[in-house]
Amino acid sequence: MLDENEDFLEDEILNDDNSNEDENSGLYEHVNIKVDKNQEPLRVDKYLSIFRQNSSRNKISQTCRAGNVVVNGTVVKQNYRVKPGDEISVLLAHPPRENVIIPQDIPINIVYEDADLIVVDKHAGMVVHPGFGNWDGTLVNALAFHFAKDPNYNSDLDRVGLVHRIDKDTSGLLVIAKTEYALSYLAKQFFDRKTRRLYWAFVWGNVQDDEGTITGHIGRHPKNRMQMYTYEDGSHGKHAVTHYKVLERFRYMTWIECKLETGRTHQIRAHMKHIGHTLFNDERYEGNIIMRGVNLPKYKQFVQNVFEVLPRHALHAHTLGFIHPTTKKEMYFESPMPKDMLDAAERWRKYLDNN
Repeated sequence: MLDENEDFLEDEILNDDNSNEDENSGLYEHVNIKVDKNQEPLRVDKYLSIFRQNSSRNKISQTCRAGNVVVNGTVVKQNYRVKPGDEISVLLAHPPRENVIIPQDIPINIVYEDADLIVVDKHAGMVVHPGFGNWDGTLVNALAFHFAKDPNYNSDLDRVGLVHRIDKDTSGLLVIAKTEYALSYLAKQFFDRKTRRLYWAFVWGNVQDDEGTITGHIGRHPKNRMQMYTYEDGSHGKHAVTHYKVLERFRYMTWIECKLETGRTHQIRAHMKHIGHTLFNDERYEGNIIMRGVNLPKYKQFVQNVFEVLPRHALHAHTLGFIHPTTKKEMYFESPMPKDMLDAAERWRKYLDNN
């Protein structure tokens, strides 16, 4: 999840939604350090602030508090004294790539908020954070405006604390940290895959099995660099696992629930295409053409009408669960199916009733 990108420029071209090789890539990094044999004993927070000069002492301290500093396989506090030969592993939030985040008064659906974090139900079409081709109008710009008008907001973050992200045209739940400690604590849960997340998707075709698992490395497509591709032999890309379950069948389209073991870019989109069930109306993966059904004008017109009702790939981040950084209690949220997907499903039901 934290490897360097193979080609930064290609990554930016790939991503109209600003994601990289993984859903969290670019948000934080994993640093491994082998302490020099001549190193004198030194507090680990001071040692790391010297070693990582672009990270403040407070940032390092909060990283330690969140349990994100491990020495010789054991989580340590900031007062641990580094010794020669120690092996240190650190999970650090990246500094911002952009110099300025412009606060913009953009409506957002806030599901929950407290002093540590905010949970947002993002609508389809909104880019999560500024980047190539999308420097404003993003969720981050909207959050910056929201935080700026709160007199009680006094974050030690130098940017909006994105912990993870979803594609531009994917709707659903996101959690954003409001403090450096919350960012470090939540980042560790995503890194360790300890969050609870389910996605809803409509895919082309009648999925054969009620439940299944897709395993395969995901990397860029060998010919179409705008797509990600599933490599069965592991020769390229990164290991990815998707579990799916059928929720409803529409003869030529299926509503499925997906649970991810990994968080690769376009994982559900690439995995479902790999097994012959491309996401419904997913233009990038050719799901915006009629892939299943009958060769009749009436049916073709029906599908075009559904495309108009659901003018984006049919994917929704339905649930989000995590441990709260301060209370240590489990938080769990559900987002209902958005109107465009609801309308599409209802049209399919009516079509089946009449044909």
